[in-house]
Amino acid sequence: MKHIYTVIYAMLLISYVAIFQSCIGKFEEYNTDKTGFTDEQQEYDFNKYGIPLQVVQQGIYFNHDWGGGKNWPFQVMQNLSADMFSGYMHSYNPFVAGLSNTVYNLNDGWNGTAWENTYGYIMTEIKKAEDLNKEELPAFYAVTKILKVELMHRISDYYGPIIYTTFGESITGSEPDSQQEAYYAFFNDLEEAIHILQDYETESGFAKFDILMNDDKRNYRQWMKFANSLRLRLAMRISMVEPDKARMEALKSFDPANGGFLEEDNDMVAVSTIGTGYSNPLGEINKSWKEASMNANMESILGGYKDPRISKYFELATGDGYAGEYRGIRQGTGFNHTKYINHSRLTVRQSSEAILMTAAEVWFLRAEAVLRGWSSEDIANCYQRGIETSFIHWGVGNVSEYLENENIAADYIDTFNPEYSIKARCKVSPRWDPAASQEEKLERIITQKWIAMFPEGCEAWAEQRRTGYPRLFPVLVNKSEGTIDSEIMIRRLNFPVGIKTANPAQYDSLCRKLGGADHGGTRLWWDTGRNF
Repeated sequence: MKHIYTVIYAMLLISYVAIFQSCIGKFEEYNTDKTGFTDEQQEYDFNKYGIPLQVVQQGIYFNHDWGGGKNWPFQVMQNLSADMFSGYMHSYNPFVAGLSNTVYNLNDGWNGTAWENTYGYIMTEIKKAEDLNKEELPAFYAVTKILKVELMHRISDYYGPIIYTTFGESITGSEPDSQQEAYYAFFNDLEEAIHILQDYETESGFAKFDILMNDDKRNYRQWMKFANSLRLRLAMRISMVEPDKARMEALKSFDPANGGFLEEDNDMVAVSTIGTGYSNPLGEINKSWKEASMNANMESILGGYKDPRISKYFELATGDGYAGEYRGIRQGTGFNHTKYINHSRLTVRQSSEAILMTAAEVWFLRAEAVLRGWSSEDIANCYQRGIETSFIHWGVGNVSEYLENENIAADYIDTFNPEYSIKARCKVSPRWDPAASQEEKLERIITQKWIAMFPEGCEAWAEQRRTGYPRLFPVLVNKSEGTIDSEIMIRRLNFPVGIKTANPAQYDSLCRKLGGADHGGTRLWWDTGRNF
């Protein structure tokens, strides 16, 4: 982010209105980039059908050069919001003198980029792929639907209402869907995709374009598992706001005819960097810019648990007097210095695959499904399988010892300022307790899921908001002007400010369907503030 201010503000000031007029008001004008292929090459071996989907796969964990360079879009789209709000990361760099997202002084220029880039680039490729593949290549069309849900549920979980079912239908501005309408459409799209792939599951025509599945699992069967696992994730998300709908969708996911789940040790959905031209943007931010450090919540929980995954997630600090230790940075102190530069940074590199979903996450979803009475599986087994699968994925041992671990999170002691120190908030241990209350069982499940999903901050932030777990440290400095409660914490990102001027009617519709004020303190539809 060395050039973030010159790049971001120059680009946004020059192009903000143009972007929103073209991307929000003229969805039907598809992006025409063909990634260097001639028309003849586009026709060869399904290239014109599959290439748009490669763009989409890379665009979920965004790393495209959209005229202003790579990596910084991801930093402002995710790393300085979801990755931080989830309790995973923080930067040593005091952007805007420490008075930005970290203290809830929400930076509109950053927070609008997820919306802007998704609609301006990736959703156009989705629309192109839908139109190309629906009649000619149904299996490719099904994959398109799965990718569309994975892409857009992340955007909805940022903002709330989105443009989804009407995308591409109007030259004057499509009508938004409420989050409830969008989620219902997500379930319908996953249902359609799974139904289509049931006739293709033994084939692998999409394999040459597949950069999300492991080499030995690039087949439609694995895409069915992904779609079905994604359905369970979204069903759990709405478990409190619409319990009947949530249960119905969850029961569908447990039906073997729908493909099963991601559940094997090497079942993972992640953007590959091997031979794909994709470079992990978080790795660039971390390794080159040194701007992705351990969050204090990670230090407290992983350190307190003596969790062996800590060495797989983070590097040891190098600062004088604390070299060789794991040190994190607390969000929301408003510091305006660079003293934390030698705190623990991530192990993520440019060559690291960008994780979107793992089997470990799905095992924890299954554990919660038992807790809610949706499944008759053994809850302790599902919980322990989640931990075991995560340990195997990260290549750490002693899982049996960890499953008996009764440690709790450690107090956070700030390296430089004792006023920033705080007592541990997370009080549950890793060891499963069958006699615990429903609430405490859920806290254990979600806390371990949070650990296992690292470093995917979008899903971690959504689940932390849904359940309140793990219990994170509140901000010490709150610059939201009363719109965000420090203890309740930030609930969403505000809509891009450019919509207000470029398409005020659409902005009004988005706010109306949000059902509350357009600021970070308004809860999303599924965010009820209770768990049972």
